Amino acid sequence: MSRKESVDALRKKIDQVDEKIVELLNERASLAQKIGQTKNLGKEEVYVPGREKEIFQRISSLNRGPLPEQAIRSIYREVLSASRSVEAAIKVAYLGPEATFTHMAARERFGSSVIFIPLPSIADVFIEVSQGRVDYGVVPIENSSEGVVAHTLDMLVEADVRICAEVSLEIHLFLLSRSGRSEDIQRIVSHPQALAQCRRWLTGHFPHVKVDEVASTAQAALMAAVDTTLGAIAGGLAKDFYDLEVVEANIEDQANNITRFLVIGDQKPRPSGDDKTSIAFSVKDEVGVLHRMLEPFAKNRINLTKIESRPLKNKPWEYLFFLDFEGHMDESRIQRAIKKLERSCVFIKVLGSYPCGV
Repeated sequence: MSRKESVDALRKKIDQVDEKIVELLNERASLAQKIGQTKNLGKEEVYVPGREKEIFQRISSLNRGPLPEQAIRSIYREVLSASRSVEAAIKVAYLGPEATFTHMAARERFGSSVIFIPLPSIADVFIEVSQGRVDYGVVPIENSSEGVVAHTLDMLVEADVRICAEVSLEIHLFLLSRSGRSEDIQRIVSHPQALAQCRRWLTGHFPHVKVDEVASTAQAALMAAVDTTLGAIAGGLAKDFYDLEVVEANIEDQANNITRFLVIGDQKPRPSGDDKTSIAFSVKDEVGVLHRMLEPFAKNRINLTKIESRPLKNKPWEYLFFLDFEGHMDESRIQRAIKKLERSCVFIKVLGSYPCGV
């Protein structure tokens, strides 16, 4: 058999496999549609974070290659997204505009088969979710190098929403321009956090070029799309979305630059077996109160993953505390710890129990 005939034979086998894949995808979608009809009768949520985490873990264990795990996850993210879309249309608001890192996080969590709605502020996302005009919202909560997003913390306390899921995104920054040539760049623009995350790189490579802050990385990309003298620091999605060229890729100063995002909604996810709970509380100003607030978690063998404090508005030197810890509110040990904590609290709010990000 000639090489050409061998390739043709292999392509014919691929065509046969594709036929089976399409048939199986539609069979899966039909089953999802039936599940959607049952959920609709019981007024159940279409998006079930714990179930999706279980599916991702299962397909990872089934994968024997040659496709890498990340490729399988990307494929199944879209399979799950398309399957949900035949159950019901889902609206997801996010901190826009389009092609921001929050947009990328929303696509990472929900796939492309949902209705994405970009909004101008974090507060707007919370408002749209709490008033039921969208099903879910995606907002940034913390960056590994720049710290927490204070506005998100404040809105979690004020708004009538729950945390339903989380997603962590590796942040890779690109210097983009119309031409892709560094010599054409006379000014560089981006969001303040993006500029801070590649400050050393900019100093080393563009020491004499003016750098300006703008409202978002997406706005920077939009500006560069219409001005050939501008360089924009943005994410990879902005390159394709605004038809720009890469001057330099991965210019962030720290290799492990990760931003964590939250999915907010009105649902209470069921325990998945690997969950996280977030709470906010303020305590009475007494000697030893900080020790007493942590003691219930230690006694119930609950692992704290994060503790953050914010000044209380209009109350100098009084603080609101935010805790993330392993476990779900349905667990008795968690309930015991919260009940004990309440005795020292002026205010307490459970922000959500949700599957740990995968």
